[in-house]
Amino acid sequence: MNAVERFKTGFENFRSTIYEEKHEMFEALKASHSPKFMVFSCADSRVCPTLTFGLKPGEAFTVRNIAGLVPSYDKTRQCSIGSAIEFAVVVLKVECIIVIGHSRCGGIRELRSLMEDRPSTFDFIDDWVKIGLVAKKKVERENMLLPFDDQCTVLEKEVVNLSLRNLQSYPFVKERLDKGTVMIGARYDFVDGSFEMWDP
Repeated sequence: MNAVERFKTGFENFRSTIYEEKHEMFEALKASHSPKFMVFSCADSRVCPTLTFGLKPGEAFTVRNIAGLVPSYDKTRQCSIGSAIEFAVVVLKVECIIVIGHSRCGGIRELRSLMEDRPSTFDFIDDWVKIGLVAKKKVERENMLLPFDDQCTVLEKEVVNLSLRNLQSYPFVKERLDKGTVMIGARYDFVDGSFEMWDP
């Protein structure tokens, strides 16, 4: 099946089994949306937060990127992520921000493999995953005897924790946290089918 047919077939299935059956829900979403959650997740094709957590349309404002990273506040860089956070937090007033890491993450493996004294391998990926350098150094320092794959597993969690700390550098996020918005860290393991969550 070619790409056009795959997407047409997928949409027809969605329309007949979801859109038409849940007509009232989609009618309400035509006017506006007020999601309770902001979800940061990896762009990895094996990780689909909507499917994995049973989220319905209108329930979660989702940002996906390599390794699900959240950079720290900087008005001169990463405006795509910054604008998404600002929209979710200031305009939509989400009640919960969740950052989800996952098993066997290619972005995390790239971060763990980075050699700062060598030229970049990629045009964009290396610079992006460098957001997680602080977490990488912590994992290397505290887990130097672990095999590479195990270090990557630890780093998957540490990057989530770093992203949660970075979120708090956004003044509008800090303001909403003071008003009751909550943040949660999480990791989904699609290898053994497990999921864990923790407070920052």
